[in-house]
Amino acid sequence: MHTASHLPADVLQALHKARESEESDSAREVLEQLLQNADLAGRESLPLCQDTGVAVFFVEMGEDCRLEGGSLGETLNAAMIEAYDQAYLRKSMAHPFTRKNTGSNAPAQIHYELVPGDRLKVSFMAKGGGSENMSRCTMLTPAQGWPGIKDFVLRRVAEAGPNPCPPTIVGLGIGGSFDQAPVLAKKALFRPLDQAHPEPEIAALEAELLEEINQLGVGPMGLGGRTTSLGVRINWSYCHIASLPLAVNLQCHSSRYSEVLF
Repeated sequence: MHTASHLPADVLQALHKARESEESDSAREVLEQLLQNADLAGRESLPLCQDTGVAVFFVEMGEDCRLEGGSLGETLNAAMIEAYDQAYLRKSMAHPFTRKNTGSNAPAQIHYELVPGDRLKVSFMAKGGGSENMSRCTMLTPAQGWPGIKDFVLRRVAEAGPNPCPPTIVGLGIGGSFDQAPVLAKKALFRPLDQAHPEPEIAALEAELLEEINQLGVGPMGLGGRTTSLGVRINWSYCHIASLPLAVNLQCHSSRYSEVLF
């Protein structure tokens, strides 16, 4: 419930900073309302948004870590079901054809990664449908390079307009393969807004793209202004010489995530 009702400190800080620097009166008013909503949700332990999202887990398991007593996937699903039920959070998962709701918000989306060591890190995100619907994956040609990446992202943010509930956070997965790029993009959304990319050249690209996104004029909730996005987060991987996979995963202003390290 804490994740559903409390914005992380980095997101709150970014919203405060955006409110202070925003030049548009209407945009400033929207940002003020978002901050008031976050304050009320935190004080009263109420959901930040009625869309309490798909339950997304990223699991980093140490190669020397050993778990006993059952399946990790089953445990995460059971914990998610119990949390959504006890906190009266909306269950949003449905059959793709019949649209029949599962009634439990299951199944969770779980991504596993083996890492060195004996620790276990579980990261959780409640991912709303509005921003997820505005996300896209494409296969660029290598010759398009960074200009092609930037053009695709700017067009996606502009076309999405108010639908992902801006100000957004833009997660990019660059490289890898067709199936890997969207996972890279979603995982990028877990990097806090106050943490620059560890590679200076990538951090510079993130800053460049954020500046151009905020010149689009979409603004908070699509009402205009200079705060269309709070941040751009890039994850990249090596890719085939003939391909340049690109995924854009948009996150709404209600960026609800948390992590636990065991």
